[in-house]
Amino acid sequence: MVLNYIFVAFFVIAFIIGLVRLIFMGDVEVFPNMMNSTFDSSKTAFEISLGLTGVLSLWLGIMKIGEKGGVVNVIARLLSPVFCKLFPDIPKGHPVTGSIFMNIAANMLGLDNAATPLGLKAMEQMQTLNPKKDTATNPMIMFLVLNTSGLTLIPVSILVYRAQMGAAQPTDVFIPILLATFFATLAGIIITCLYQRINLFNKVLMLTLGCMCLAVAGIIWGFSQMDKEMMNVVSTSVANILLLTIIVGFILAGVRKKINVYDAFIEGAKDGFTTAVRIIPYLVAILVGIGVFRASGAMDWLIDGIKWCVVACGIDADFVGALPTALMKPLSGSGARGMMVDAMTTYGADSFIGRLSCIFQGSTDTTFYILAVYFGSVGIRHTRHAVACGLLADLAGIIAAIAICYMFF
Repeated sequence: MVLNYIFVAFFVIAFIIGLVRLIFMGDVEVFPNMMNSTFDSSKTAFEISLGLTGVLSLWLGIMKIGEKGGVVNVIARLLSPVFCKLFPDIPKGHPVTGSIFMNIAANMLGLDNAATPLGLKAMEQMQTLNPKKDTATNPMIMFLVLNTSGLTLIPVSILVYRAQMGAAQPTDVFIPILLATFFATLAGIIITCLYQRINLFNKVLMLTLGCMCLAVAGIIWGFSQMDKEMMNVVSTSVANILLLTIIVGFILAGVRKKINVYDAFIEGAKDGFTTAVRIIPYLVAILVGIGVFRASGAMDWLIDGIKWCVVACGIDADFVGALPTALMKPLSGSGARGMMVDAMTTYGADSFIGRLSCIFQGSTDTTFYILAVYFGSVGIRHTRHAVACGLLADLAGIIAAIAICYMFF
């Protein structure tokens, strides 16, 4: 229902602003641009789905080997004490626990292509436990918020963009990004637990969150001892070595269980193709709405309005120039990436706005894209409090990013 309102709002607001620009500003190009955006966004949605087909087939095939080889069940048992508290509606030791962990691990390493199919697999498994097939369950919403809050330990792509844009020290935003994304994820967990009335003050969750804080602090300290070249080499190498280790480990586990690894892979890969086709309508809907909203100039008007309010309140408005990246990130990953590059091009990669736009890009994930893809893959229409929790986590990430950027730069 929430997505329905958002979808309608995109078009209605865009149409009204288009009329205002045409009648009062004489902008005769606004409606052609809006119509062109519908075709471009539809094409982009299909290309994204088509591009996901191969990756989905690969990783769902690997996951099928892991299931039959018993690896996923082992992970589920190991994580059961924590996940039973965070996902109380999932039966203890259920295989979906392993899929959730694999998805979160891939996201933390910045492996988006691997994280998406693993996340879709987890959603399909949670759907088997769902008594109301068109309504999101509490575990689905908690899982979605963990994805939208975008905890990423190694933001390789952002560092690469900064290097390409001529930043003197491309890795100088690494620690600020890590801190911002950590606070966004922590806020997302707390907000969702409050919505779902999950007790945060039990020993298991407190110990887990404490260990996460220590782990993040250790990673920050370790990378702070490296120069930029070494940091890029280590972050890229660790991500790829762990990824290949997972693939080889799953295959060897299948061999040890004496299953037909090839047939298991093919069985899982077939699911990847059907899943990619199934999400096309959902992607087309959300991306076309976002495209029309942008093409109408509504995003520019929103930024100008925020800047006016900030200045009127006597607050430093230096951060406003980077807000297009923050506001676009929940809507479109590629759009936010374009806003980040534009900010670095306009103001300089080493400017306050250039750095802040990079921190915004790394602090959260594309909430509405994830909503459309994950819920669309299993036919969820009633999202309940998923949008509210996801956007509140995004807001926490934005606030943390601004505060941290002022602190560092």
